[in-house]
Amino acid sequence: MATIGASEFDTATAMDVDASGVWHGQLHDGWDIGGNANGGYTLACAMRALVGASGRPHPITMTAHYLAPGRPGPISIAPEVVKSGKRFCTVTGALVNGEGRELIRVLASCGDVLDGGQDVEHHDVMAPTVDAFEVCAERAPNNGEVTVGLMNHVDVRLDHRSVGFQTGVRSGRAEMLGWFAFRDGRPVDPLALVLACDTFPPAVFHLDLPAGWVPTLELTVHVRDVPTPGPLLCRFRTRHVSNGLFEEDGEVWDSTGRLVALSRQMALMARAT
Repeated sequence: MATIGASEFDTATAMDVDASGVWHGQLHDGWDIGGNANGGYTLACAMRALVGASGRPHPITMTAHYLAPGRPGPISIAPEVVKSGKRFCTVTGALVNGEGRELIRVLASCGDVLDGGQDVEHHDVMAPTVDAFEVCAERAPNNGEVTVGLMNHVDVRLDHRSVGFQTGVRSGRAEMLGWFAFRDGRPVDPLALVLACDTFPPAVFHLDLPAGWVPTLELTVHVRDVPTPGPLLCRFRTRHVSNGLFEEDGEVWDSTGRLVALSRQMALMARAT
């Protein structure tokens, strides 16, 4: 099993800081959907730098606004500490490509996700019941009209209720259920949760709507716990589609049934052809 620090994900999100405090890295080829870098991957690169600049161990909450598609090549970000408190450090920054074009602008709070100081828990919704990881359908890199190079690095498995859209059978319920893991066996830490929240097919693919690229306008991820080893159980749902936009809410649960991340993103509907 791969260890954190020696995995494909760690190599692809590596960022180094220079003497002026600017962090530099690369968007790597193959972490894309249809040639554009996956939004969760791009945000994970930015958060690698923002967490480093914060001096805290974990990303806690982050919101990214997507300004331009990311392509393989050099990237950089100059983190700005907005406030450093006892428990959280809030930082911001814009991830830019080699030509200086902003790809995403991020505002994030970092801290120690385990330093809650309370044992109280309440959940209105529990982890869904889905097929076992081993029997779920694998999301392949080329099982649709768009090549998803990201799937060469992550192992996304879809529950039987979520695979129909691939053959034109739409359930009418905007929900995706399944599992997430890294193909090289890397355990999922809080930074990798950022990627996990943006690797499933859009839930709206189950609705009678035009199919195609659905660009993200904004993605928010909340890290709620450190996952235990094993695949992550994921559920993504859309409740409202209007004016060419939709939201998608995500829940990520670890192998023991603990909630480890929540997400919400706003995206554009695919255009009718």
